[in-house]
Amino acid sequence: MTNHWVDFQHSDVILIMGSNPASNHPISFKWIQKAVDRGAKLICVDPRFTQSAAKAHLYAPLRSGTDIAVLGGMIKYIIDNKLYHQEYVKAYTNATFLVNPAFKLPGDNKGVFSGLKEGKYDKASWAFQTDGNGVVRKDPTLKHPHCVFQLLKKHYSRYTPELVSRITGTPVEKLLAIYKEYASTGRPDRAGTILYAMGWTQHTVGVQNIRTMSIIQLLLGNIGIAGGGVQALRGESNVQGSTDHALLFHILPGYLPTPAASLPTLAAYNAKNTPSTKEPNSLNWWKNRPKYMASYIRAIYGPQVPLDVGYSMMPKVDDGVNYSWLVLFDQMYKGKFTGFFAWGMNPACSGANSNKVRQALGKLDWMVNVNLFDNETGSFWRGPGMDPTKIKTEVFMLPCASSVEKEGSINNSGRWMQWRYKAVEPPGVAKPDAEIMTELFYKIREFYEKEGGPLKEAITKLTWNYGPKDGTGKIRFVDPHALAKEINGFFLLDKSVENPTKKGEFKAFKKGDPVPTFAWLQDDGSTSSGNWLFCGSYADKGNLAARRSTKDAPNGIGLYPEWAWSWPVNRRIIYNGASVDPQGKPWNPKRAVIMWNGEKWVGDVPDGVGNPGAGRPPFIMKPHGVASIFGPGLADGPFPEHYEPLECPVESNLMSPQKNNPVIKRFDKPGVGSDMDVYSGVASCDPKFPFICSTYRISEHWQTGVLTRWCPWLAEMQPGLWVEMSVELAKDKGIGNGEKVIVKSARGEVEAVAIVTPRFKPFNIDGNTIHEVGLPWHFGWITTKDRKYQPGDKKAEVFTSGDSANLLTPTIGDANTMIPETKAFMVNVVKKGGK
Repeated sequence: MTNHWVDFQHSDVILIMGSNPASNHPISFKWIQKAVDRGAKLICVDPRFTQSAAKAHLYAPLRSGTDIAVLGGMIKYIIDNKLYHQEYVKAYTNATFLVNPAFKLPGDNKGVFSGLKEGKYDKASWAFQTDGNGVVRKDPTLKHPHCVFQLLKKHYSRYTPELVSRITGTPVEKLLAIYKEYASTGRPDRAGTILYAMGWTQHTVGVQNIRTMSIIQLLLGNIGIAGGGVQALRGESNVQGSTDHALLFHILPGYLPTPAASLPTLAAYNAKNTPSTKEPNSLNWWKNRPKYMASYIRAIYGPQVPLDVGYSMMPKVDDGVNYSWLVLFDQMYKGKFTGFFAWGMNPACSGANSNKVRQALGKLDWMVNVNLFDNETGSFWRGPGMDPTKIKTEVFMLPCASSVEKEGSINNSGRWMQWRYKAVEPPGVAKPDAEIMTELFYKIREFYEKEGGPLKEAITKLTWNYGPKDGTGKIRFVDPHALAKEINGFFLLDKSVENPTKKGEFKAFKKGDPVPTFAWLQDDGSTSSGNWLFCGSYADKGNLAARRSTKDAPNGIGLYPEWAWSWPVNRRIIYNGASVDPQGKPWNPKRAVIMWNGEKWVGDVPDGVGNPGAGRPPFIMKPHGVASIFGPGLADGPFPEHYEPLECPVESNLMSPQKNNPVIKRFDKPGVGSDMDVYSGVASCDPKFPFICSTYRISEHWQTGVLTRWCPWLAEMQPGLWVEMSVELAKDKGIGNGEKVIVKSARGEVEAVAIVTPRFKPFNIDGNTIHEVGLPWHFGWITTKDRKYQPGDKKAEVFTSGDSANLLTPTIGDANTMIPETKAFMVNVVKKGGK
């Protein structure tokens, strides 16, 4: 998320695509409406006419899974009509860079990029050309046939409005209207933003969906400016925080790569993961990664453990092995796990191919379910189709505190770290998560100290200084302020350090002093920081996340720099150095994000910009200092290309001979997945499952409904699973509004209530009528009236009906992230009792 929700008010055109903020992020719509009241245009592109579409000036339907086709057509429109922000593109992107002449585009290479070998790309031909000094060769005229701009133009020349319409079902006139409106923001005095969510990410091309829009925003000069950016609308308040602090397997806190087994030493890790560049003006901020890694090791193991030893004790991932959600449950299903912690989640409902997930849970010896209420995961063994006498898994329920029953911070969609206070004590024996973790840590450490174990020092030498200690050295209770301070970091010895912003000026620090910002972190072990991105959030001025001042910054654009704290260094708009031209003048003085007052930058905290005219490119997190229109780092191509979802209603990809993303992990291949990994219509359309299906949220329920289905007022508002379908499809199937139906996929089925509505319309896909239906994913069997109840079981005050929509979704994921493709798969819908 580059900008905050508040910043939406400055947009001239807002594109909602892959999200439905009017329903699912309603507070964001306050700022969208403010922009509209000012005269901004609102565009919504979605398979159904959503609540957001009802507010839009321009709505267009598209078939689920075809977003890249629509956006690729927009790129062609922008380039063909010369609507791109030429000065921005030349100065701040890699559009001028020359690519290896051996590189081939899908249009010239049977639908794939050059280098595809056995389901993986050899990226040698994707490299940039360099001169004798290693500097990238460039063409500032953008005319060289091998420059990124010309390759981009050639690649998307195939995405004509007529072909895009045949693929997506979006009428040509709608496409052109969207393109014209949004491309109007390619001027310095206008700004456009995009709001997306899971409707973009949960596809086999999810990352490339977002990449396509990022390319559009770079062409139009919409990154780094007020009212611009690419905005990920989070599904709950702390999703941003969970990724910042490394809930994912491949990163450590602060987006540091997880150590690999092939990198046995800290020096090897730093050599592999620290980028270098020959570009003379690039700041290349990730060159500081050794400082952040050293400080993280110190936060884990303290100053008594040498850095190299601390690194050696850290967990390592095996090269080429994927530890993502889909793979985790696949391995669990195959009996490769002994135990499992389901902490604040409900995978029996939230996991794709939930029948497989539920069966996998039965292969464990033990499972710990940490949650507020019992759920479908904790009681999976007595759910539909389960025989408890054949399940060996022992389940432990640990009741935990809700967000209002504990103190601490959350990181919201705008990267704001906001402090929240405890309102009431947790009920009964429920504890805050940190207290549960602390008890587990002490017990696990005790076992390692007594009995030993593989690399026991990784546990026994961990620091755990998160509160006042008793006589035994254990903390008596977890103090969230102590946690926040450790995340910020300390100086671990007396040291004089050169000011990173003023050469020759030194500042003396005492042991125990908080590190002011991440620029002061050191690589020699003299500083600690649990997450470098949050360094500065709890320093000499105290807990900045707790601030609540409504005073705005001098530029008056709604940055509110003293309301909470935003990573990095309280910067509110990322890459705001791109909001000024190469001479330092704001592209739009009326909405300036930063301004030079003759001595310094004022407004937002400046990002990636030197003194005016210094020549420093502003995208400092990229080695070359410029944004990547050509992105050779991704697994499935340096440019986004349209590929069909794995399950789709068409026989072939109209864009090329390659139907599906060629580098996705296919779980139906021999030796890869399991007997439960089945797909429909991969080779050719399966008449048993003729309709596209997508899952989505509703505002009355939250995630899998573990909290909201127990609330009677919410259960009354949305009492059960329903399937939304068009009037035309309902007529074809003889289904009436409100009737019970069965929705089936190749993996399972659910019972639902038919909602017949004109919000879905049939698609014309290359002359064929294609229907799409939709299901909310918040339901589960544990709050229904027909389940088996035992004495002492909690019963909902208002029962719900139906089970998880994920019983239908496939085990298949994005080529880069492995996020499941739950927004486009194939089903059938029949009246209950019918055929």
